[in-house]
Amino acid sequence: MANKFFFKLFLFIAMGWSIQCFAHKYFFGLTELSVNPRTHTLEVIHQFTAHDIENSIAELTQERFSPEHEKYEEYIQQYFNKRFTISKLGDEIKLNWIGLEIVNGNMYIYQEAPFKNFLSGIVVKNELLVDTYTKQVNTVNYQDNKVQGSLTFTNSQKIANIDNTN
Repeated sequence: MANKFFFKLFLFIAMGWSIQCFAHKYFFGLTELSVNPRTHTLEVIHQFTAHDIENSIAELTQERFSPEHEKYEEYIQQYFNKRFTISKLGDEIKLNWIGLEIVNGNMYIYQEAPFKNFLSGIVVKNELLVDTYTKQVNTVNYQDNKVQGSLTFTNSQKIANIDNTN
């Protein structure tokens, strides 16, 4: 009887340990900012692990949050609108929500804004997932006709500027 108990205890512990082995240890997000000269828009594409976004929103709302949630896209839109902003000369550039898709566990978020200027002088605030995952690293790649480069965001670095020297 005792052997059966210890065997079950061992299996329980081993299963818990194996689940931890499959949990990913790296938390990163990627955002692409590019100016489309043909349509005069700033196009924004975010890529994150879907369950990381879902877990963060579940933690904030204290609700079970999954694609079956009746306000799934609405909550994600609110989350991104609050935690990812861009501004120029102190004026926020409103990003219009295009939509989202989930492909192979990755969530792609699409936004855009009317934009005729160059990216130099843009201030980017990126707080996506950094409060939920302390090791979260977000990269924003940007490109227009004059500048291109990358910005890195973490829990301690949430705001950065695009200039001609980046």
